[in-house]
Parts: sequence; structure tokens; C-alpha cells
Amino acid sequence: MKQTMMLTMLASLACAPVLRAGAVTEWSLIAQNSVVPVGQKFPGEAAVYMGIVHAAIYDAAVGVSGGYEPYLVDPVVTPGASQDAAVATAAHRVLVELFPLQEPALDAAYEASLAAIPDGPPKTDGIAAGEQVGAGFLALPAIAGLNSTVPYVQPPTGPGVWEPTASTPPLGTKLPLVVPLALEAASQFRPDGPLPLGSHAYAADLKQVKTLGRVDSTFRTEEQTRTALFWTDHDIPQWNRNLIRLAAQRGLGPVETARMLAMAHVAGSDAMIACFDAKYHYLSWRPVHAIQRADTDGNPQTQADPTWQPLRPTPNHPEYPSAHACHTTAVTVALERFFGTGHVSLSLDSLVTGETRHYDRLSDVVQEVNHARVWAGFHFMNSQRDGTMLGRRVGRYVAHNFFRPLHCQPPE
Repeated sequence: MKQTMMLTMLASLACAPVLRAGAVTEWSLIAQNSVVPVGQKFPGEAAVYMGIVHAAIYDAAVGVSGGYEPYLVDPVVTPGASQDAAVATAAHRVLVELFPLQEPALDAAYEASLAAIPDGPPKTDGIAAGEQVGAGFLALPAIAGLNSTVPYVQPPTGPGVWEPTASTPPLGTKLPLVVPLALEAASQFRPDGPLPLGSHAYAADLKQVKTLGRVDSTFRTEEQTRTALFWTDHDIPQWNRNLIRLAAQRGLGPVETARMLAMAHVAGSDAMIACFDAKYHYLSWRPVHAIQRADTDGNPQTQADPTWQPLRPTPNHPEYPSAHACHTTAVTVALERFFGTGHVSLSLDSLVTGETRHYDRLSDVVQEVNHARVWAGFHFMNSQRDGTMLGRRVGRYVAHNFFRPLHCQPPE
């Protein structure tokens, strides 16, 4: 039954009306489905899985069509090879490596993709190119990190020290040890750390989230509540499905779509790795514990409220910095570099609230996310600011060093 349901979901994704760039968007959506609803990966890890698959899709597309530097693998391609066959093969090979239990459903989706491509040398040559890309990605160090197990060890508890906010194991403990897809090290852009507990700035941040992030706050407006809930959707598929729509609206072809998605997802991947490196380095407590135990923080400007609860259950990983701020900013910076401007008209929907929001500038998305996580009771504003700074640095680094256009060389 489970396999039948999965095949149905994959088939529906492959037939979705948003597809405009053949196998690129088809396998982007298949990857999204494999990583989140079927693979059940939380946003931190899901971002890395999506970064790996989309880098492979990009290398396959560029390997056939040229125009841009490869990310990892530069396959030997026979002229005239089918780009769709190459992309489908590379994506399928990588997804099966990442999710071996999903192999039957992924095989069925792959067979359907190939069946839509006419038989002949272009198809055969495209498959060969995709096999080269897929094989090259199997040794990617990040995959070994994702397959590792890193148990959480609670340090001595006390004021400011994070403790799990759920009975389940903490999330993202392995991410600080995952080799980034682009950065030199997970700690490359590690921020300075949370505000000192005794500072006026910390007291102001605590008061803000205490007032606006409480589940039954009378100060949070209806619009603020809707905004907070809008951004409690799983942000990886939320971004991916809307980026695919953006590519269709902009009329991007297969290579440009693959490049845009790869830039966004690799930047988002490394932003999450860097963010969780900082989270488990600083181990800073969440507002739910900071507010309930404010009488222990040594700050005379804070007051404890043992009854305080956030708008929604707090994610079960350390507070500083905000993962949503890290990821959102990295993605928007990558998009800014791709389009050459921050004035990009963008629509994003949320499966939580069922609404679609429209933005005229990419920075507007970041600003809204930063407020939303405070209004949800998850974060202090300083964590949003520092997460934004980290994400900006990651996004710029990825765009500056990867997915660059090839410059025509003068004839000798």
C-alpha cells in the first residue's frame, strides 16, 4: 500500500502543470517528494539532500548543453545527447543512493521519464552522460555525513543553556559534521554568539518575544499571527515548488532553471550546515525556557513567567542562530545573484495557511521571516539578525565561486 501511494504521488508530480523545463523540473519535484513527505527529513537535513540532488541535475544539464562551469562532474558527452535523459539518469542515480528504500518507486518514475524520450542515440548518449554525473556524486563527502549518527550529549544545565524542547531526540546533531557542498568548513562564517544574558539588549529581545510570541498573546495582531503561521510550513518544499513556478513564469529554459535551483539549494544547504554548526557550538536556550526561567538569568530587567508557551511547539534544536533566517537569506541572495537584482517579483504559498503572498523584493521575504519567527515564539530577534548575516555570507560565497558562466576563449 505504501509503495502504491508513493508511486501515485510521484506520477502526479511528474504530470504537474508547472513543468516547463522537462526533466529538470520533473526530477526537482520528485526529489522534493523523496526528501520530505516520503523521506520525512526535517528542514535542516532536507536542505542538504536537496542541494546534492540539484547540483547533480545542474551538472547533467550543463554537461549536455554547456555554457556554465560544472559543480562537480564534467561528463564526456556525445554531441546531440538528450538533456532530459541525462538529467533523469543523474537525479535517479543520486536519489537511489540517498534513499535506497525508495528504489522501487524511483525506478518506476525513472522508467516513466525515459519512456517519454524517443529511443535512439540521443537517448542512449544522454543516459551515458547522466550515469557519469550520478556515479561522480556517489563519493560526495556530504553523503557520508548524512548517513552518520551523532547522539546528543546534554552539557551541564543552567541559565542560557539549551535543553531539548521535546521528548524526541534533538534534530540536526549530525549537520555540524557534514562536509559543506561549497564552503571550506561548516564554521567558516560562524557568528559571534547570542547576546549576554545580563545585557539590556537581551532583556529587550526577551520582552519582545514574551509579549508577541505567546500562544494566547493579546498584543499580537491577527495579521502577525497569520504571518507567523504562514512560515511554519516546511520551508524546503515551500521554496522549491515556488521556485519552479518562478522559473515557469520567467520562461526559463532547462539549463537556466537547473542553474537557478542549484544555486538556491546549494546555498540553502550550506547555510543550514553552517547554522547548525553554530547552534550546537553555542547551545543557546529557546524563549520557552528563557522566559519560564528568567528568574535565573541574573538580569534584573527580565521577569519569569512559568506559564508561558509559544504560538506553536518549539523546534527541537538550539535557538541561536535562526535556521529559517539562515536558509531564507541564503536562498534569496542566490536568487539575487542569479537575476542580477533584488527587485524580483515573487509569490510564495503556504500549505499551513492556504494563502499565497506576493513580494516585490527578495529582501521583503527575509524581513517577514525574521518577524514571523519572533511572533511564533521560536526566536529572539538577535538570532534572526545574525542568522540573516550568516545566510547572506553563505549565499554570496556560493554565487561567487560556483555555477559561473563560461567565458568564450579567443581562437588560437
